[in-house]
Amino acid sequence: MKQNWDIEELIEHFTVIPEEIRLLGNRHGGTRLGFAVLLKFFQYHWRFPKEKQEISKDMIQYVAKQVAVPRDLFREYDWDGRSIKYHRAQIRDYMGFRECTLNDMEEVKSWLQANILPQELQIDRVREHVLHHLRKQQIVPPALDHLERNIKSAIYQCEEQISQSIFSQLSDHSQSKLDTFIRTWSHTEQQIEEDQTILSFRELVSDPGRIGLDSLFQEIEKLRTVRDIQLPPDLFYGVSPKMIRTYRQRAVSEDIRELRRHPNPIRYTLLAAFFWCRGREITDNLVELIIQIVHRIGARAERKVEKEFLRDFRKVNGKTNVLFRMAEKAVEQPDGIVRDVLFPVVGEDTLKDIVKEMKHTGPAYKQKVHTVMRSSYGTHYRRMVPALLDILEFRSNNDVHRPVIDAIDLLTQYKLTNQYTYNETDYIPIEGIVKPGWIDTVIDKETNRVNRINYEICVLQALRDRLRCKEVWVVGADRYRNPEEDLPKDFEQNREKHYEALRKPLEVQTLIQELKQSMNTALEKLDKSVKNNSQVRILNKGNGWISVSPLQAQAKPVNLNLVKAEVMKRWPMTNLLDILKEADLRVHLTDVFQTLGNREILDKETLQRRLILCLYGLGTNTGLKRIAAGDHGESYKDLLYVRRKFIHKENLRQAISKVTNSILDARVTEVWGEGTTACASDSKKFGAWDQNLLTEWHIRYRGRGVMIYWHVEKNSTCIYSQLKSCSSSEVASMIEGLLRHCTNMEVEKNYVDTHGQSEVAFAFCHLLGFQLMPRFKAIHAQKLYRPDVGMQDSYPNLQPVLTRAINWSLIEQQYDQMIKYATALRLGTAETEAVLKRFTRNSGHPTYRALSELGKVLKTIFLCEYLSSEEVRREIHEGLNVVENWNSANSFIFYGKGGEIQTNRVEDQEVAVLALHLLQNCLVLINTLMIQEVLMEQNKSLLQKLAPEDFRALTPLIYAHVNPYGTFKLNMQERLPIQRSS
Repeated sequence: MKQNWDIEELIEHFTVIPEEIRLLGNRHGGTRLGFAVLLKFFQYHWRFPKEKQEISKDMIQYVAKQVAVPRDLFREYDWDGRSIKYHRAQIRDYMGFRECTLNDMEEVKSWLQANILPQELQIDRVREHVLHHLRKQQIVPPALDHLERNIKSAIYQCEEQISQSIFSQLSDHSQSKLDTFIRTWSHTEQQIEEDQTILSFRELVSDPGRIGLDSLFQEIEKLRTVRDIQLPPDLFYGVSPKMIRTYRQRAVSEDIRELRRHPNPIRYTLLAAFFWCRGREITDNLVELIIQIVHRIGARAERKVEKEFLRDFRKVNGKTNVLFRMAEKAVEQPDGIVRDVLFPVVGEDTLKDIVKEMKHTGPAYKQKVHTVMRSSYGTHYRRMVPALLDILEFRSNNDVHRPVIDAIDLLTQYKLTNQYTYNETDYIPIEGIVKPGWIDTVIDKETNRVNRINYEICVLQALRDRLRCKEVWVVGADRYRNPEEDLPKDFEQNREKHYEALRKPLEVQTLIQELKQSMNTALEKLDKSVKNNSQVRILNKGNGWISVSPLQAQAKPVNLNLVKAEVMKRWPMTNLLDILKEADLRVHLTDVFQTLGNREILDKETLQRRLILCLYGLGTNTGLKRIAAGDHGESYKDLLYVRRKFIHKENLRQAISKVTNSILDARVTEVWGEGTTACASDSKKFGAWDQNLLTEWHIRYRGRGVMIYWHVEKNSTCIYSQLKSCSSSEVASMIEGLLRHCTNMEVEKNYVDTHGQSEVAFAFCHLLGFQLMPRFKAIHAQKLYRPDVGMQDSYPNLQPVLTRAINWSLIEQQYDQMIKYATALRLGTAETEAVLKRFTRNSGHPTYRALSELGKVLKTIFLCEYLSSEEVRREIHEGLNVVENWNSANSFIFYGKGGEIQTNRVEDQEVAVLALHLLQNCLVLINTLMIQEVLMEQNKSLLQKLAPEDFRALTPLIYAHVNPYGTFKLNMQERLPIQRSS
């Protein structure tokens, strides 16, 4: 139960009404108070408390005042006697509830198997569904252990039914192939009876290496191996993706002995789930490799040519002035000799440099780049094309992009021939494939024949562009699957419900009128205020210029050091491992780490100790081997087993959610203020090994690595984190975090920097019910749009930065599609980044144009508010400073191995990031409790000393009192066991 309540919450949930006072009867003292607390607890949770400690002291005190009983008498209430059983029965009768019977639990198990378990297997979440179901049936849930036994029984029965169904669909050939993989479990490539070389199971688990043909051919071989199993296409029809991923994780976590011990239905189901998922993952990896390799061909050619040109090329500054003087002299002496007239004015060397520069930056440069690309592709990369065309099937739902599919069919037709050109009778798509600048290199002017190598380069570039925006998709992929599968299938049947869930009107005109009015009001407000605003000016220079003065520095906190000093005095050099341990003892976060196997053999205390050590080793990046060397009695092998069986992404996210909710519940309003509905999001680069597809070179921060995108609320609690590549969309990560954070916090506003916003981001945030509040780096270049045509003379003070009117017809035409895509994001029918891939500038998608237009409306409204109000600018700045503070603590905690993620497995990288997130939130939780204890005791004397600027700067993310490295002991009498020399 939540421990800290404000007065409004207590009044709302725990007020004893007169009828309930009469129910208390003649009870007095601790019995009267105990009965009243039991009643109000039941009305709030619809169950009885397991122990006294579960009940909030704030709630006991509030109820005690109402029933006129001193709070201290609650200790006298008999928690285990016959009286409490009678009280529970009386409360059940009063509320119309009854006790749970064996028949009730059998019905609950049947209900679970039909409605919940096909979608959810996590016991904690299943338990919540069961409690909600029993509440609707007005049944008091049984004891927790009894309830969990029944839930586990229902899960076991459900899994048994699913595995039997999967097993019955597998052919003898598929079963034989799966048995072969068990025989080659951890070996390298094996030679089998049919004289075929197959990959081992462990090799198939591995991620692709760095970008290149070797990785591409290895992935093609993996995909051939998976497809050779011949799993039925609809094998997992009706099984939720979450359950399939769980089976896949179990297959990866088990060793050969564990797999062999399973009955046939379970063993084959686990293996089939792994290979079904792995086939889709490998297909996605192949598409990523195509995109990256095609980009590399062009990028490397440009870099090579630029290096060559820079050796003998000096850029000429002031060419315009030079050409003016040349023209002036030529006009004055049109009959003169060049050497006599022009060379004295300009200089022969300068003219030679200009000629070189224009050659190198004009057609000659492009021709040289193309020559290098053709050489690189023809001698090295071209051998990938036949293999790709054999293994991947490309499709498109849009006739506009049909030429790309036709061009791929043409390449397939000629993949085994050595002809230099295509036949004259072949249909060769040119429009939409070959860019205008490449026409002369692709088509021979003399013979009018198409050069195959040059044409293939153009086809691969066009394919790359279409794959990136999913206008061309791949059969059997996941992220690059048919984009129609990303959308909710029941949208047409439940349109009204989906509109209602997004709180958007069914009629588009209603939305348009609201936006027009808001836009007009915002522009009028800014137009009136900008004249007298000394901090914001609209200038005529350039193409219109917005000038915003920097914010004035706020007053520095004067008494905050007293709080930090007191924390340091009471808890000096607290070990970070002890902080994690204390958080677990208070929150029981290790309870959510359930085994991937079908049973647990470790006792709870041992498992808890090993989990804490593993989480510490992962979260600090020191690793399990170094943690195993500590004085705790656990070996590396034991920790590795727990890491493999218990710690994975889903469990870590649940633990983070549990700790985050505990932080929100533990806060005292007097110290931290009212609950917030705003968070800020930003990313930070971490170094990482680069033999994988995720690690990239970061052009701003330099060096290879990955990005972690954080969502942090104003009191330094991170509600969501995600791993991303350096070049992937921050907009997609921002929306993903707002939708999937799974905490009790209600997010309404999100602060981002320039990279976290776009017009499409403004549109989607509005449709999903969030307010996007970015801080613009290039504020001077922003433009404001007019609400409607015919308003050229409106808003006279904003004229320099006003541009065209909004095209409302685009929004009107695509309104239903925009709601459909927003619903897909809300429901999670596809990854956020996969959906947003369709809406890029090069896609030309009609819904993208409508979203962009809607984003222009919302961005204009926001900019008007941003420029009109210094408070808004300061609010955004303060929010983003919280994220920067969070980032600064990352390196303090994640100190091991130089702060570099030393693994090439993407899943291990994600686990490391989530463990860091969990450990840092545990630090915030314990610091919150420490600071509250310091401020709230001794009649709140220290709390009363704090000024407003102290409260503004107060944060629980402090670590001067924390020792992350462990305990170091010095014993002068102990020597290292080294034999002394003479």
